[in-house]
Amino acid sequence: MDLYYEIKGNGHPVVLIHGGGTDLREWNYLAPLLAKHYQVITVDGRGVGQSPTPKDQVNYVEDMRFFIDELELDKPTIIGHSIGGQIATEFALTYPEKVTNLVLIAPALSGFQGYTEYEQIMQKVMGAAPDVEKMIDLMLHSPMYQVVIHSPQRNLATQMLQDQFQRVLGGPAFEMIWPNPPAIDRLEELTAKTLFIIGEKDLPENFLALEHFRKIPNINFIEIPNADHILTLTHSEALNQAITAFMEE
Repeated sequence: MDLYYEIKGNGHPVVLIHGGGTDLREWNYLAPLLAKHYQVITVDGRGVGQSPTPKDQVNYVEDMRFFIDELELDKPTIIGHSIGGQIATEFALTYPEKVTNLVLIAPALSGFQGYTEYEQIMQKVMGAAPDVEKMIDLMLHSPMYQVVIHSPQRNLATQMLQDQFQRVLGGPAFEMIWPNPPAIDRLEELTAKTLFIIGEKDLPENFLALEHFRKIPNINFIEIPNADHILTLTHSEALNQAITAFMEE
């Protein structure tokens, strides 16, 4: 497997899938807490961080299958944030026998058509290219980062955005391949025990997407106070408590 990854701790395996605009450093605060009780594996997605850039297409679901098989992980817990939550959801639907627990942190949802504010934010950000500093400033001053921008974790968020924007602008374009039909049409088929976590100050459209996840038969919901979309950086203690309690049920 050519994806870059790091492993901490021992015990039941937990795979962490980062969100957009970040890399495995997104888990710098949560991973050490989880690693006190579990084997925690963080991984850079293809085209991100220290993993190679795809040439034409990338199938993140199949990447995850190869990754889990290569490491010989026995039914890990999968934790995904934002687009990482979309990957985690699609993976659990496609390979239910390979997942024990599913933790979705402000996940994106394949097939959901309501991401208008997010699309507007990204249009403004990408419209500022190739001025990376302006792209970062626009992203940090969007509602997605309204808590992070005033936190000690701002510097890490800025560095990850800078690294990702520079890589996107300097590398070839590639297409993301997703399973069909999309997850929004198959959520009731999801069999893994699932925890859905969202920040109180996340985008309203992510709360609209949340309503679709209620189709999952065995799901719990938690809202983290005073947290935005990037709550993985600012609310690691609350996330650790929620995730650990969920896994120990």
